[in-house]
Amino acid sequence: MLGGPLGAVFGAAFGHNFDKGLSSLGSQSSFSGDVERIQTAFFTSTFSIMGHITKADGQVSQVEIRLAEDIMRQMNLNAQQKTVARRLFNEGKKVDFPLNDVLQQFRVECHRRSNLMQMFMEIQIAIALSDGTLDKSESHVLESAAGILGFSRAEYSAILSRMKAQQHVHSGDKAGMSLADAYKLLAINNKASDQEVKKAYRRQMNQHHPDKLVSKGLPEEMMELANRKAQDIKSAYEAIKQSRKK
Repeated sequence: MLGGPLGAVFGAAFGHNFDKGLSSLGSQSSFSGDVERIQTAFFTSTFSIMGHITKADGQVSQVEIRLAEDIMRQMNLNAQQKTVARRLFNEGKKVDFPLNDVLQQFRVECHRRSNLMQMFMEIQIAIALSDGTLDKSESHVLESAAGILGFSRAEYSAILSRMKAQQHVHSGDKAGMSLADAYKLLAINNKASDQEVKKAYRRQMNQHHPDKLVSKGLPEEMMELANRKAQDIKSAYEAIKQSRKK
């Protein structure tokens, strides 16, 4: 269905019996063929490049594998979809995986929909951060990926900062969300005016709204991931508002 390097990875993981995109894996997508094509590209790119990033530092940790499995659980993938996701993950770990070619095609398939590509980068950064450190080789792959997808260094740094804050929030070693994390999740500092805080909140919600992302091509199975991010953004906004009332 896809052709090109993404189609080759897709075919290697799915086998010759799967040639109709995510619909052949049991997806209940009700969108047009164009959006279904984007969903297939997103699914294929996400799990294959996830595998590539985990292997970038020379070894795939058990923490990284657990996070990949956790993402599959959050997506409520059926048994067949999980099998394909794992195969894609393994394709990405191969030495000859065509990272740059896959990323370039993914950008084309997304039709430069920045919200989708940002969500993709957030998932990849979450995997890289899952073992508690960002290895130089992992950082190099992420920076390169962001550049190919059209993000500036400043934009990539902002995404990375938000993801570090989100990881801290869900680390389980503390109760609640810190004010510092809340500001980072909204991509502002504590000197922002109330109006700027509200504007930042609306901007982040606009970029991460689950329904909007799915309508643009995010696989429906990934809506739970988007819901979690949207909830974190809402919690960050509420935390900041409450602190300012005090």
